[in-house]
Amino acid sequence: MTTNSSPQLWLYDTTLRDGTQREGLSVSIEDKLRIARRLDQLGIPFIEGGWPGANPKDVQFFWQLQEDPLKQAEIVAFCSTRRPNSTAATEPMLQDILAAGTRWVTIFGKSWDLHVTTGLKTTLEENLAMIRDTIEYLRSQGRRIIYDAEHWFDGYKHNRDYALQTLEAAIASGAEWLVLCDTNGGTLPHEISQIVQDVISHLSLVSQCVAEVPSVEATGVTCQETMTEDIDAPAATLLLTETLRERERQGRTRRVGQRTMPQIGIHTHNDSEMAVANAIAAVMAGAKMVQGTINGYGERCGNANLCSLIPNLQLKAGYSCITEDQLTQLTEASRFVSEVVNLAPDEHAPFVGRSAFAHKGGIHVSAVERNPLTYEHIQPEQVGNRRRIVISEQSGLSNVLAKARSFGIELDQQKAEAREILQRLKDLESEGFQFEAAEASFVLLMHEALGGRQKFFEVKGFQVHCDLIEGKETSNALATVKVAVDGKNILEAAEGNGPVAALDAALRKALVNFYPQIATFDLTDYKVRILNGHTGTAAKTRVLVESGNGRQRWTTVGVSTNILAASYQAVVEGLEYGLLLHSQAEAAVKASS
Repeated sequence: MTTNSSPQLWLYDTTLRDGTQREGLSVSIEDKLRIARRLDQLGIPFIEGGWPGANPKDVQFFWQLQEDPLKQAEIVAFCSTRRPNSTAATEPMLQDILAAGTRWVTIFGKSWDLHVTTGLKTTLEENLAMIRDTIEYLRSQGRRIIYDAEHWFDGYKHNRDYALQTLEAAIASGAEWLVLCDTNGGTLPHEISQIVQDVISHLSLVSQCVAEVPSVEATGVTCQETMTEDIDAPAATLLLTETLRERERQGRTRRVGQRTMPQIGIHTHNDSEMAVANAIAAVMAGAKMVQGTINGYGERCGNANLCSLIPNLQLKAGYSCITEDQLTQLTEASRFVSEVVNLAPDEHAPFVGRSAFAHKGGIHVSAVERNPLTYEHIQPEQVGNRRRIVISEQSGLSNVLAKARSFGIELDQQKAEAREILQRLKDLESEGFQFEAAEASFVLLMHEALGGRQKFFEVKGFQVHCDLIEGKETSNALATVKVAVDGKNILEAAEGNGPVAALDAALRKALVNFYPQIATFDLTDYKVRILNGHTGTAAKTRVLVESGNGRQRWTTVGVSTNILAASYQAVVEGLEYGLLLHSQAEAAVKASS
């Protein structure tokens, strides 16, 4: 719970740059713009848009945002330090950064001496010069700098003194944020906490030195002489002090109180399944900026997941990240981004997953019905999610009653219908049906048990014919269906690239003249599961079909030893449930008018 006095944390989203490095994830310019605007609505203060000049897509992205800027967020350009043995002013990639027109630029530089000598193949001193020169040049062009210390934690563990010198070079050049990066994702939370604390302590001593020494030139006193003897300060501290003093005289350093030090940020990767825990550990140790991606997208195992970090930091640790209203948009934003990048949402993701607040066991459901605190760590509505009661063969009567209520169906537990539904559920699941993943089919089952299942249409029969031509990778299928609507028989045929596609097309073609809304229905997912593989080609098959109408999604199930029959069951119920939703929506509009 946050209050007006809650400490402020700055969120930095890198979905559009680091997130797109995930294997199998690709976005267009339009996709990037849609995501950026959605993150802007969510209240993210910093949105990293990409590396201008690295590819034409990113150049166009920044140009379009210059024409139509975001409402509140700062769009940030990303780039490396200049190349070895050159100058920032003549570096072509920095001209692309300036052309992007952003106020903020994130520059990453090497912190680990191994990467300097092996990766860049240059000297440690030249790497410091690259950091200083790049930041100073961009500052001279009016840009504000976030410095990402790449491989910071590995570099610190291998050569603490040199790693700290790279930060001091960034400070002396005018960086306003220092972001410590666990680029390899191998650091543990207790290490993150200790190292962040040490960095903050070291920079605090440097800050005190800068603030307390009235004139380096006049007194000859060095920062090293003002520090306690047990602090292992790099030899570069005197140079840092002199540089900061010179920048202050020129009016180029922004002071906060008596300090010139930038604030600390954290950027973690998930290779050890620690990205979220590590980011929280850094915040607890004093970091004020958290970098991450929506849904944890990123290279290899991903980045810190902002969809977990934001509610943990705001609802549990008491930090202010976004407004409470914006927090209620988190689940929708997570699903929006997954939809745009064409990746299936993680149903079991904490906070925003469809199963994050799903209850299956009968005892759990009974307890949650009495008091949600018994099995829920937060109110799902706080993050825009909702409680779900899962129906399965493990369900008790409490599950059935609660699930019925969630769909506006009131059941009396004293009457036989409720127990009949429960028994029917258990019987069907023993045959291979799975209603926890097919709630639409369960709703139709309840309506049927109560004698209220509306007959929108009746399928009299269907045939499917497939042509498999040797040497061709694709095959054609032709489906013929006979459907009755309001006493009228309709015979239609349609083609598809497979038997299920042809059957779906034929059904829609037969029904659309009676129910035009079917034109808005889409079959969005199709899953097949073999239930008893030991029987070979005679195995029973379960088919799950997900359908949608642009606003809602629903899933239906079919089971048979014939995969086409199982598909037919699921497809037909998908159309039927979509028509039921439309009918209920129309009834609600009439009732309110």
